Amino acid sequence: MRALVVGLLLLSTCCAVSAAERPNIVFIMADDIGYGDLSCYGAKHAKTPNLDRLASQGCRFLDAHSPASTCTPTRSALLTGRYAWRQEAGSRIAPGDAPLLIPPGTTTIASVLKQAGYATGVVGKWHLGLGGEKGPDWNGELKPGPLEIGFDYAFLMPATGDRVPCVYVEDHRVAGLDAADPIQVNYKMKVGNEPTGKDNPELLKLKHTHGHDFTIIKGVGRIGWMTGGKAARWTDEDMADTFAAKAVSFVERQSKADSSKPFFLYLATHGIHVPRVPHPRFKGTSPVGTRGDGIHELDDTVGQVLSALDRLKLVDNTLVIFTSDNGGVMDDGYEDVGKFDYHPNAPLRGTKGTLFEGGHRVPFIARWPGRIQPATTNNTLITHLDMTATFAALTGVTLSNDAAVDSFNVLPTLLGEKADSPPRPHFVAHTGGTQGPFAIRSGDWKFIQPGGGGRQADQSKKDPKAAQAGQLFHLADDVAEQDNLVTKHPEKVAELQKLMKRLREQGRSRL
Repeated sequence: MRALVVGLLLLSTCCAVSAAERPNIVFIMADDIGYGDLSCYGAKHAKTPNLDRLASQGCRFLDAHSPASTCTPTRSALLTGRYAWRQEAGSRIAPGDAPLLIPPGTTTIASVLKQAGYATGVVGKWHLGLGGEKGPDWNGELKPGPLEIGFDYAFLMPATGDRVPCVYVEDHRVAGLDAADPIQVNYKMKVGNEPTGKDNPELLKLKHTHGHDFTIIKGVGRIGWMTGGKAARWTDEDMADTFAAKAVSFVERQSKADSSKPFFLYLATHGIHVPRVPHPRFKGTSPVGTRGDGIHELDDTVGQVLSALDRLKLVDNTLVIFTSDNGGVMDDGYEDVGKFDYHPNAPLRGTKGTLFEGGHRVPFIARWPGRIQPATTNNTLITHLDMTATFAALTGVTLSNDAAVDSFNVLPTLLGEKADSPPRPHFVAHTGGTQGPFAIRSGDWKFIQPGGGGRQADQSKKDPKAAQAGQLFHLADDVAEQDNLVTKHPEKVAELQKLMKRLREQGRSRL
């Protein structure tokens, strides 16, 4: 059941910190970066000096999780503090022509911070739909969108790099669109007469391994058909720099505006989602091919934002968080991986799209000079879901009872404060949809329900017990999830299944 928060459902209270101390917040969400993809998390296949610097100046969280192991449901849950599986809209990977999946009036991170007096901006990958029930009008006003759920400014990739339309959206309009060349998009039938990857593979600069054989846009086959909008189409090689420039520009504008008004920037990078087409200055810089080159490009994007904060003397009063929307994956539809032997989620089992730890345990780095101890690590369980309640606590906003119902305040954890009990007692992961299967975590115990297709089925079929009884792991002893204890601890399975049933039936996690 989706609870809509309309009217005065957020009430300001006395501030968690004084107005002068309220930090700017830069939240960077990378795409498909695995637990083992950054050198500060032990990676050998890529060098990430900017992220390493962020970690050395802040805290690395070792048990942080995306709410889902796929894109759209994680992004929905991040912004709303509500598990995406609680409603159909936003629970699955969205097509490129989906309507807005978060209804206006829903409490979001952006609306909470706007309530607290922040200027709010989103730059980068959106993938949460645009427009009303009939979907987006690419040649008109793209409304409702981010500006209707709490953001003051938006510069977006509407869906993903491998889905049409391959254009940017700024606020309510396609950026750079020539009205004489209107855009048509269709996910059911071909529109226009532009070549496709299926019929014209000789025109591809990046070949596909599965899918991605619809309309070719600048040498890359995409998902879906598109025609028109040629002047507005992005260039893949320039995308990371484009997003970095827009992010820096937003920060610069806010730094020149009212100095008493803090800002919130949600930067959702395309890197390192497919198609991986890094800028030429990064090609060949990694020993593991294009995917590694893309990690270097992502690190550079982070570096550009950090450099802007340095230059504008905003570092000391800016909370910077870096994380990923789900675990890493190698072959995701294009021939851009190569024959390199490394695991992006090492030492974890599984990948993006699975319920194993490699699908949803992700890097999470937080820096706030003077408030977060530098060069530290933290083993507390936290999730992206928790950002809404945490930022509300940070800025002195009281959430209504119906808002962010699965979000826990982890501000004391971010600040390194000791607690008698963990702020988040349990966590549910899913791959998409509303019916599961789910993985339920409580303490060190994790139960993965039987069933599931795609990568989850591929990963689970090695264990015949998993198909019928599910999989039970004690993560403190077996973070790699190699020893299925489902037959040894039936009482624990029953306990976790009962907890999962309760969380679904009561419609909320935070009581």
